[in-house]
Amino acid sequence: MTKREEVLFLKLKQKNIPFKHVAEVGVYLPQTSNIGAFTKEGIRSTFIEPDPNSIEAINKYFKDMDNVNIHPVAIFDKAGSVELVQRKASTYLKILDSSPAIINDEYTLDDEDTFTVDAVTFNQIDDGSIDLLSIDIEGGEWFVIKHMVSRPLVLSIETHGAMYINPYIDEIKKWMSKNGYIVWYMDSSDTVYIKPGLFNISFLDKLNLFLTNIRLGYKKYRKTIKRKIKKTFRFK
Repeated sequence: MTKREEVLFLKLKQKNIPFKHVAEVGVYLPQTSNIGAFTKEGIRSTFIEPDPNSIEAINKYFKDMDNVNIHPVAIFDKAGSVELVQRKASTYLKILDSSPAIINDEYTLDDEDTFTVDAVTFNQIDDGSIDLLSIDIEGGEWFVIKHMVSRPLVLSIETHGAMYINPYIDEIKKWMSKNGYIVWYMDSSDTVYIKPGLFNISFLDKLNLFLTNIRLGYKKYRKTIKRKIKKTFRFK
């Protein structure tokens, strides 16, 4: 069975797109990176990750690779410092009222899970050459897109998951429409956008996208009902 993090790589390899610079914001572990397979092929790779433990793992995993550039910072709407909350594999901006951990896991903020890191705006890192960008920062994806210099051929963005919907989904969709991007496919958490004309989206792709939207909607509905039932019996 194909690992989730390999799907984007394998689907794009079939399209024979000559990527020159791939980047990922919110890596977590290098083994689960959305762009790691491209990195191993020698393509210039930029990793942006604020968690010290993840940074150590990324450095170790890609050691001695000249094509790798790692930025141990958070991406935010302004430069300075920012508070993050770490809940298992989910690290998100403390200022957010909605993240997968908050919505899906019903996580309640614990100050022991917070830490402060340096933050920059994405244009301080983005030199305009990125042609594949993956963003997964648990609700803060809009802060990357808002300050992006590049116009990547492919954008993979965490937009949903179970009961969670990205808190900036309207801003993201408006930006994509304004800049001419279209949806190629969706999975359990990400939406992958491409520039029109990059390749033809097949009928099968369109059908799968339609069915995925139905599955996601049904899954969200079921979880909503289950949660309501659970809360009802909890307070009886």
